[in-house]
Amino acid sequence: MTHPIILVEVGPRDGLQNEAQVIDVATKVELIERLASCGFKHVEGGAFVSPKWVPQMAASDEVMTTIKRAPGISYPVLTPNMKGYEGARAANADTVAVFGAASESFSQKNINCSIAESLERFKPVIEAAKADGIRVRGYVSCVLGCPYEGKITPAQVTPVAKTLYEMGCYEISLGDTIGVGTPEETKALIRAVAAEIPVAALAGHFHDTYGQALANIWAALGEGVTVFDSSVSGLGGCPYAKGASGNVASEDVVYSLARSGFETGVDLDSLMETSVWISEKLGRKPGSKVTLARKSES
Repeated sequence: MTHPIILVEVGPRDGLQNEAQVIDVATKVELIERLASCGFKHVEGGAFVSPKWVPQMAASDEVMTTIKRAPGISYPVLTPNMKGYEGARAANADTVAVFGAASESFSQKNINCSIAESLERFKPVIEAAKADGIRVRGYVSCVLGCPYEGKITPAQVTPVAKTLYEMGCYEISLGDTIGVGTPEETKALIRAVAAEIPVAALAGHFHDTYGQALANIWAALGEGVTVFDSSVSGLGGCPYAKGASGNVASEDVVYSLARSGFETGVDLDSLMETSVWISEKLGRKPGSKVTLARKSES
């Protein structure tokens, strides 16, 4: 008996935005199309943010209008405000995302406003999306730790997640942005948030800075979470911890789940080929242990 798990591939957005090397539009387009052909049903396409702040996400409009969209696949894009939302709609985005934080310090340093102000900023975006029939995903960052405040408690995360859900986000992705959380902390977090909103509306987004991401995915899975964000080849170093790894590698997640009887719909061999290809484009080794192991065997 297989158990379906949904993986949201965040490499082309959350991954690339934290890479030092700027990637051209053609490469971004090919990366997104390759990942869709691997079997991911959700592939982040870009972010409609100021290129001054996030240079890697410049030309997200061109990327979104160039990709050949596969049937049944969504290409979410980040839209922090109405300007971003309007740009995303002009580029025919089918799903948008808003990005809040559980830490006041992180919110101030990341988007120059308080948590409460950020939620107010998202209101018109979510209302416009509802009117246009566009789905909105909500992200909450720093759910297990903050680079400025240290440990973050479930009591800090729950109200932000609940507000986003009540505003109309269909799913709330809980992000361990600096990758410091452990499995027991993850369980406590999921239990606290799931007491306020349905666990079916939760997703896990774990960075691997301290090597805990896969263990945290399994902890969340044990609490009923069935949606997880991952990044091909572990793209996206953690910008707040020098030299640290960032997103959990999609190949490692697919391998662990598939060998344990869970169905992701993702073809591991194709994914590893894509991992090697994008790593070569970036001039580095793949950031996935599974891909490195398989390469050394061949």
